[in-house]
Amino acid sequence: MITVEACAKACPLHGTAHTSHGRPPSPYAGTASHGRLWRKAGATGQKRWTLIRQPVVLKSAPIPPAHSGIFQQSKVFAFHHAEESIETRQKDREERKMTTRWAVKNVESKAELDAAVAQGGPAFAHFWASWCEPSKHMDEVFAQLAVDTPYAQFFRVEAEEQPEIADFYGVTTVPFFLFFKDGVEVDRMEGANAPELANKVSKHAGAPLNNTNAAAPASLGMVASPMVLEVAQHAHQPVYPQLNGGHEEEAKDPATGLSESLKAEIASLISSKPVMLFMKGHPDEPRCGFSRKVVDVLKEEGVEFGSFDILSNDAVRQGLKTYSNWPTYPQLYVKGELIGGADIILEMSKSGELRQVLADASLPDDSLVAALNGVLTDNGDSAPLKEAKEDELNQRLKNLINLKPVMLFMKGTPEEPKCGFSRKVVGFLNETGVEFGSFNILADEEVRQGLKTYSNWPTYPQLYVQGELLGGCDIITEMHQSGELKQTFADSGLLEKPSLEDRLRQLINQSENVLFMKGTRDEPRCGFSKKVVNALKETEVDFTTFDILSDEEVRQGLKTFSNWPTYPQLYHKGELLGGCDIIMEMKASGELKSALTE
Repeated sequence: MITVEACAKACPLHGTAHTSHGRPPSPYAGTASHGRLWRKAGATGQKRWTLIRQPVVLKSAPIPPAHSGIFQQSKVFAFHHAEESIETRQKDREERKMTTRWAVKNVESKAELDAAVAQGGPAFAHFWASWCEPSKHMDEVFAQLAVDTPYAQFFRVEAEEQPEIADFYGVTTVPFFLFFKDGVEVDRMEGANAPELANKVSKHAGAPLNNTNAAAPASLGMVASPMVLEVAQHAHQPVYPQLNGGHEEEAKDPATGLSESLKAEIASLISSKPVMLFMKGHPDEPRCGFSRKVVDVLKEEGVEFGSFDILSNDAVRQGLKTYSNWPTYPQLYVKGELIGGADIILEMSKSGELRQVLADASLPDDSLVAALNGVLTDNGDSAPLKEAKEDELNQRLKNLINLKPVMLFMKGTPEEPKCGFSRKVVGFLNETGVEFGSFNILADEEVRQGLKTYSNWPTYPQLYVQGELLGGCDIITEMHQSGELKQTFADSGLLEKPSLEDRLRQLINQSENVLFMKGTRDEPRCGFSKKVVNALKETEVDFTTFDILSDEEVRQGLKTFSNWPTYPQLYHKGELLGGCDIIMEMKASGELKSALTE
């Protein structure tokens, strides 16, 4: 928790921070340059203001008189259009959107931006994020400035999707703007400040903007064209609607709109470790620059932490944004409480506060302290503490196993498996059509080692259904080939139960050669089955068997399906070859091997 004596007081137009010693934030606050809000927190003998972990968001608030010039003086522009019909203005607005669409180029790599900057002319870059409303509004201003400044280059960089560029220029907040000239960076700006942006573009472009003879309000600077003015006016409207009387709409529960199962899954993940990081990728292979920075900080602090790769589960990725009321990643939780994202964690690390927060998280709970009180012996016997930690790990593993009705513990993610066995099982699950959750054991060594003991299963992947271990790759492969895997999901109510005919079709097509027999190839349970097994072994052709004694439904159903009343039955590529007599005749004539390999 960050405590300060001075609170940030932000202008909703400029997004610049000021200090107010010992006083609560201005009612107009909400767009501080680092996107942070403040709230009052109780403390013994003093007033404190605590950082609310909220990224850049324009909060709806009445516009203070000192900063309302953009709206008051915009009447000059509105006057020129008073005679226009609503249809005409709407058409003009649509034409503007079409015009600005090509004026700003999306940057796909650092090399592309470097090449453009190296040309030496004026170039401007807007770092934005799709979740950030101020970014979207400022992008409209930026795009119109691009139209009015055709001799300069304008670029748009999605910060989270281009971590290499963001890291190189030290971008940690959005909206953020860089200004280049003669091949070097000459200025930068952060925050949703349309007037300042227009002035900086004019200053560094080296020539006046188009239409500068039009009426332009002083609050937008002397460079704003009428079109920029209209866009800027729209950009600074409150993001959130207000009720009549100017009061803000009542805040909603952050978890509103999430299903109970998803909320339970998210809550379980958050509490699965005292320190839990939701990130892109995993600690050994972060998938974005912001995640990498937070991982490095946690490693420097020497703290043990769990992680969850939000790229592996889109439901969790989107749901957690609503659950925590925090729209970006990474997100760091300590004892179930959100600490914040990359900028807050980095700031806390610099101030030393993060170390204290993490140290508090490593202390045992009060209940555990009470349980251990008087139990530890003079020689420092820590057996009770060890047992308590094991119980904590087992509870965590149990929670993870039950996150979803079907849960796969694997190396990597379903989109990017890190081993062939995991890839095979993911493929089988996808073929069944069942919904399943996954956990990347490479991202958490404690889970990787602990689950082996918990399940008494030494290898990965491991598949769980309704909290029970089904098996590893070999077992899942056999179950899939026999149709038993899909049947298991159907019996658990996770899939619609397949018809007997569909099941039989899958069984006879599970491999190129399938023998339905009594018993198994190693232990035939009747003489006819034994004869056919021996004949097939002599051909040295691969074949799969199904024990009809293990499934009465299949035993009776296949007789009708194939119109063949006895066993064994041999199938090649889904077609019945025959029973014992026919197989033995084919062996004697030398036809059997060629029939099985054609």
